[in-house]
Amino acid sequence: MILRRTMLIALVSALTLPLAGRAMAEPPTKVVATTGMIADAARQVGGDLVEVQALMGPGVDPHSYRQTRTDIVAMTRADLVLWHGLYLEAQMEDFFADLTRKRNVVAVADGLPQELLRGHDDYENKFDPHVWMSPDLWKLVVEQVQMALTDTRPDAADVFAANAAAHLAELDTLSAYAAESMAAVPADNRVLLTAHDAFGYFGDSYDVEVLGIQGISTESEAGLNRISALVDLLVEREITAVFVESSVSDRNMRALVEGAAARGHEVLIGGELFSDAMGPEGTYEGTYIGMIDHNVTVIASALGANVPAQGMSGKLSAGF
Repeated sequence: MILRRTMLIALVSALTLPLAGRAMAEPPTKVVATTGMIADAARQVGGDLVEVQALMGPGVDPHSYRQTRTDIVAMTRADLVLWHGLYLEAQMEDFFADLTRKRNVVAVADGLPQELLRGHDDYENKFDPHVWMSPDLWKLVVEQVQMALTDTRPDAADVFAANAAAHLAELDTLSAYAAESMAAVPADNRVLLTAHDAFGYFGDSYDVEVLGIQGISTESEAGLNRISALVDLLVEREITAVFVESSVSDRNMRALVEGAAARGHEVLIGGELFSDAMGPEGTYEGTYIGMIDHNVTVIASALGANVPAQGMSGKLSAGF
């Protein structure tokens, strides 16, 4: 009798176990993401229910990245593979086309409404992939990540929904900080010149003119004529700050600064920005929010705005 009663109690407990509890009992869902930004979104939404691996770490350029043998093994063993799309991982497109026929693979930015996207300056019928530069656009990508995780693991849908809602609220706060900080930049200083044209969505969101030495892809070449024209622009418009990027060589930017100096115009490196990759793993700048907080704070300060040295919530590791 005692044994039967014990079995009955165990059965009732199992039937009444909350969905979140059941989900926690399952092994973590293995997710492989191409970029650090996507990996961060998967961690934010998935929480303890996912184990996330990012293929491209700090300082890695996704435009030229090719999958390694280790990457291939990881992706073929994953429960879910998340890649960006929009021709960001240009060298991996054929690989993903093949992998999609065999594994659970989602291009999280390909589903964004085309009317929200900027045209690509190098390829017809393609779009600027750097949508993470706008927190408001990135929210749509986070929602795509949530959908992909939910489709992969329906039993955890409620957990993913709650985590996503919390993260989207954080992104709203980030967007408000960015808007306020960039609004404080004097009108004559609202020019952002970087190594390649990765900040177009940032410029659209915060009313900043954006110029890149290279085009949207770092695979495009910057000729001497382009550099000469930008030196002319720096001198004529008295632009005093330009920016290097963590994932792109600063060679061309140094040439700009030296070219302006030869014309008697001093231009400073306003700081290093995170363009196609986040900061070091384990740091605040190694999260999406920290990456954008850093960029906004560095840009706004260098262009003349009064912003907090440690960023939105005082977490930037070394100020600017």
